[in-house]
Amino acid sequence: QVPLKPGRSLMDWIRLTKSGKDLTGLKGRLIEVTEDELAKHNKKEDCWICIRGFVYNVTPYMEYHPGGEDELMKAAGTDGTDLFDQVHRWVNYESMLKGCLVGRMAFKPIAAPKVQFLLFTFSLLSSVVGLLYPFCCSKTSFILIVFSKLLALGLPLENRVNNVFVCYDWFQTDGLITIVIYTKQKDMNAELVIADCQDKRLRGEIILDDHSYLLEVDLEHAVQEDFAVNIAEKVGKVEIILKKRDNIHWKVLGQPLESHNTFIRRVDRGLFYRKCKLVSKAEVTHDTKLFCLMLPKNTHLQVPIGQHVYLKQVIAGTEVVKPYTPLLPFLPLDFKELSCHDGAHIYLMIKIYSCGLFTQALDHLQIGDYISVSNPEGNFKKSQVQTSEELFLLAAGTGFTPMVKLLNFALTEVSCLRTVKLIFFNKKEDDVLWRNQLEQLALKDERFEVQFVLSEPTKNWVGKQGKISLSLLSECVKRSRKDSKVLICICGPTPFTEQGVEYLKDLGYSQEEMHAFIA
Repeated sequence: QVPLKPGRSLMDWIRLTKSGKDLTGLKGRLIEVTEDELAKHNKKEDCWICIRGFVYNVTPYMEYHPGGEDELMKAAGTDGTDLFDQVHRWVNYESMLKGCLVGRMAFKPIAAPKVQFLLFTFSLLSSVVGLLYPFCCSKTSFILIVFSKLLALGLPLENRVNNVFVCYDWFQTDGLITIVIYTKQKDMNAELVIADCQDKRLRGEIILDDHSYLLEVDLEHAVQEDFAVNIAEKVGKVEIILKKRDNIHWKVLGQPLESHNTFIRRVDRGLFYRKCKLVSKAEVTHDTKLFCLMLPKNTHLQVPIGQHVYLKQVIAGTEVVKPYTPLLPFLPLDFKELSCHDGAHIYLMIKIYSCGLFTQALDHLQIGDYISVSNPEGNFKKSQVQTSEELFLLAAGTGFTPMVKLLNFALTEVSCLRTVKLIFFNKKEDDVLWRNQLEQLALKDERFEVQFVLSEPTKNWVGKQGKISLSLLSECVKRSRKDSKVLICICGPTPFTEQGVEYLKDLGYSQEEMHAFIA
């Protein structure tokens, strides 16, 4: 982020969009924009950007953009969808930029021969389906036979990516509906399954590396509030078990929704939110609080290590979204005594900024109020830790939050780790989160070491001073042996993280030996 001029805050932008001012220069008209026309608007004083087929005049937004004008200019006069997804696809741009909408992109028509080939292909597929279905003993075998025929035809399959094929079946008893999803992934676990049942709408998502499979239907009949998720890890089978509200026979599972039975890249999936209840709020430091949110009974969600969620609030009529990393409710001296897989609650440590629109709104939430929480996102993999001998954690402020679950995993599950060192950067002594707990943990576990670094210390401070620098990292981040397998994780404000990564490169650490937590 970059410092914004006075009067250029998020609230100021919301006020401008609601002022009635013509932000597009088109006096309310929506137009169809060609690629040539879009390319003409590529200057700071005249900047149009396309996101997912919609064109926005972002010229008036330049001075309000938290990432600065240069970041917006990277997509000036072009389709910025991929760049947007890489940086912050979680931002609700439709709401933020609705006053800047110029119109739709004019897309070129698909060539006729390709359309004719697709029509022929689906006609042939219909014939195959018609011949096979009467001889199938179940829906599953029918799906698998059709799948094999599609492979023989050499056709692309929406549910087949990198030779991964996912399908589902369902069956019922007097009181239960059981949906079975077959993934054939041997490392399937509870963190890779996200399920929600809101009213009669069932949504089950299975995470498979950078893709996800989605089952989404409007159920035929009502079900009870709670449900169960069972996972056969060795064969990759997932069961979602629903309790019927009425003991009646279902003829069908329900009505498929638009994204039902699809297998696509996660970045193309879009975020899904559910409303969570605030059940507690406790002070951690003078400006940071620990929020405990309770998931709905009809939700199965476990946030993996190193991943974050998004909180969404409507502020002054505009949807505002921010990322936060869930952590444990406290830092136990014996991690094994704590159940880290509490499926009912999400804990978030959030710094409350005096001029922060979003965090002020969070702080004003009352116990019992609800807030929207997204599915988890992030690209951190536990295997990065499992193959390491030395783990260094560089954290600044609330950049400490992803390190908590990581500490838990490293000290209890990774036997090959010889040392785990946390270098924790803060401004002042009273800014340090969970200082006592960290010091007690260092006394308890000889593999763990914590070092506090303050940029604005008092005269009595005897620890390290300053900000992140090449000299400081060269002193604090050292291999114990030349051939040691090292992993360095870093999280904090964007400048801290970017500088830290560059310093580590200068010290000779490779990209594979580093992981930067960036939302």
